[in-house]
Amino acid sequence: MPPKKQVEEKKVLLGRPGNNLKAGIVGLANVGKSTFFQAITRSPLGNPANYPFATIDPEEARVIVPSPKFDELCKIYKPASEVPAHLTVYDIAGLTKGASAGEGLGNAFLSHIRAVDSIYQVVRCFDDAEIIHIEGDVEPARDLEIIANELRLKDIEFSEKALENAAKIAKRGGQSLEVKQKKEEMALIERIIELLKSGQRVYNQTWTPKEVEVINSMFLLTAKPCIYLINLSERDYIRKKNKHLLKIKEWVDKNSPGDLIIPFSVSLEERLSHMTEEEMKEELEKIGTQSALPRIITTMREKLDLISFFTCGPDEVREWTIRQGTKAPQAAGVIHNDLMNTFILAQVMKYDDVVEYKDDAAIKAAGKLQQKGKDYVVENADVIYFRSGAGKN
Repeated sequence: MPPKKQVEEKKVLLGRPGNNLKAGIVGLANVGKSTFFQAITRSPLGNPANYPFATIDPEEARVIVPSPKFDELCKIYKPASEVPAHLTVYDIAGLTKGASAGEGLGNAFLSHIRAVDSIYQVVRCFDDAEIIHIEGDVEPARDLEIIANELRLKDIEFSEKALENAAKIAKRGGQSLEVKQKKEEMALIERIIELLKSGQRVYNQTWTPKEVEVINSMFLLTAKPCIYLINLSERDYIRKKNKHLLKIKEWVDKNSPGDLIIPFSVSLEERLSHMTEEEMKEELEKIGTQSALPRIITTMREKLDLISFFTCGPDEVREWTIRQGTKAPQAAGVIHNDLMNTFILAQVMKYDDVVEYKDDAAIKAAGKLQQKGKDYVVENADVIYFRSGAGKN
């Protein structure tokens, strides 16, 4: 008997499906969230102020994604129009201890976090007598614990409600598929509640594709990828030293293992945001450091499993954003629904070949232009021309 063919389980990504994903800026009041939002978006939106709840309704803006490959393609094609990729960022009001129980407009703010796909958690590590700290003093590990507890407590509440709803169906009894599924869901949700009560985040665990589908339906706050942004004084950022950094690393390793910690300085980034590109370059060379914003943006895209493909020509070079694992017709649909619905094929050039040959005709003559069908999974930095039955290319 030949061995049974192994059926590979389809990977299901944790989180909301789609390509237009949003990152929310989260943290206690007065830690630098709104100033960071203004610096990263280079916009006057947000409301930096030295008091809690200066921001109530979340502000939204799009951030240009730094992309050396996009810049290189623009040099090659010299297009009339250049359209880079964007990441949507929300400035969410500061949380307080007790937010999960409704303190400090907590329920509204937690619902704003539920609506985003990932979290930038800003943690204050600078002393400034003129900027009050809502907890009285600067103690980052404590602040991390407050935010983590509020998100976990709210997730326990969401999970217990989901458990209650699943139990109503499971109690009907019988052998129906729905009853069986709900019993399995109950077992999973009970595990999630136990996990949350032990101090862990849902995101940092390993789940099967079937479990991920259930978790995604629950919209849990701790199931979102998180990057910890450590807001240092400009002086500490430049010298790469701060007395709190080790304790922060120990906390993250224990409570959010595998998640990224990025030190930065809101005061420096805010100052740079008012400069031209040339002025910024000169200032950074003078003080001997780099802006942390490019890394902050690109690593969040990676956390969200986002990649890019390009459409290139003399009229326009554009960078398009898709989720990892997207097939060619769905990638075409990001450009226009008609391209997906009447997809015929994708003509794919690899980025490295475009850089080497610098001419579409030369790439084709070298046999490097690939014809791909509907099962082709688009790879990061592919340059693609789509052909469809709608007369669109």
